[in-house]
Amino acid sequence: MTIWVPQLPDEGVRYRAIADAIAEAVRSNELSPGGKLPPQRQLADRLGVTVGTVTRAYAEAERQGWVVAKVGSGTFVRGNDFSATSSFLANRNNSHDGTIDLSLSLPPPHPLRAEALGRVLAEIAQDGEVLQRAVEYQSERGVPAHREALAAWMSELGMPTQAESLLVTQGGQHGISLALQALTRPGERIAADVLTYPGLIGAARQAHLKVLGVPMDEEGMDVEALGRLCAQQPPRLVYVTPDQNNPIGTQLSDARRERLAALAQRYDFWIVEDGVQYLPQEERGKPLYQLAPERTLFLFSTAKVLAGGLRIGALVAPQEARERLGATLRAQNWMVPPLMVEAVCRWVAREESRTLLEWQTEELGARQRLARETLLGHAISGRPHGANLWLPLPEGQRSAAFVEALAQRNVIVTSAEPFCVGSEPAPQALRLCLSAAVSREALAQALNTLVQLLAEPPTASWQTL
Repeated sequence: MTIWVPQLPDEGVRYRAIADAIAEAVRSNELSPGGKLPPQRQLADRLGVTVGTVTRAYAEAERQGWVVAKVGSGTFVRGNDFSATSSFLANRNNSHDGTIDLSLSLPPPHPLRAEALGRVLAEIAQDGEVLQRAVEYQSERGVPAHREALAAWMSELGMPTQAESLLVTQGGQHGISLALQALTRPGERIAADVLTYPGLIGAARQAHLKVLGVPMDEEGMDVEALGRLCAQQPPRLVYVTPDQNNPIGTQLSDARRERLAALAQRYDFWIVEDGVQYLPQEERGKPLYQLAPERTLFLFSTAKVLAGGLRIGALVAPQEARERLGATLRAQNWMVPPLMVEAVCRWVAREESRTLLEWQTEELGARQRLARETLLGHAISGRPHGANLWLPLPEGQRSAAFVEALAQRNVIVTSAEPFCVGSEPAPQALRLCLSAAVSREALAQALNTLVQLLAEPPTASWQTL
């Protein structure tokens, strides 16, 4: 049987070349909607690469939206109507086949999210002035009253912010893209943790930027290594998640924050501080946007606090960057829809938003404790009230095979590959999104399945991957 085998360039990162080839084949209709990609081992043999390389390529193609993986069936080209992935994106927590999905960092489900949104939308429907404003063009930076409300909310959460420094965005990912497009030029270099948020990697690729991976340890980014990199050729921008790295969960120490701020001053680069992964104030360090206010952009979003579907966030920026950011946003989509921003501003003003956040903080703390008790004896990392947990696998076990074996037992997790910067080899580890399970009971079931699999010796096929 003839299978699809791409022609790869002689140089470059192999998994990315395969993912790019998949994208091109879909665009050219060489791979038709609904068509099945070759089995990973078969394609790896044809291309002379490892199965892990093909697995990582398929994962990257899925992240970009070209294909969708179906547990037990294979990987398929997305249909034009996106029906293959509609349930993947909208109802991952409502699977009827017993699958427990811990692969996306979602806020823990709670009926108050939809109920509260319904109430504020009903209020808006009765407010003629707000409805009139919602159908009119507004400033690219957002309605002044909305910026005041968002700044007040962020300050209440322990992130002091002034309305004049705030730009309303369509979520954290949009804020990343805005920062990269406004402050860099194609071909320039930026830096990030060697394991970092895949959204940064994707946005940098679209902006044609080279991402340099900076080593990290239990105190977060190795800022001394960043300093050596700067001495050779400073990056234009450094992206960092100082309070909890995604995926590992490490926190940048206060000493390293001060050193990073000093490096930004000395070598004249921008810092993008991503604070979207929410933590209670007592678990956060000194904000970089306070240590280096003239060089730092701070990202925040409602996604991990209220609801991801709202797609409303905030980008706090120094005066020097605001005009460029506003011009970039205006060129992209003119403005963020004021109707959704109004809904968020009304929601955060209500007491039930505080009730929801208090419940979520307690719930994530309980889930972290449950995971640590269940995985006792394994080297794990994560924050006490964070959404994620990082699990290095025991020696001899390979993450690609382990993820597949877990999927066969109806538990979905993420390996390290999507988080790797550049050509760095992926560690044999898993990211577990504890927040994504529909309940603690479902999480406990998934964790017990994970522990059972960890106790089994690697099979011969795992050892040859």
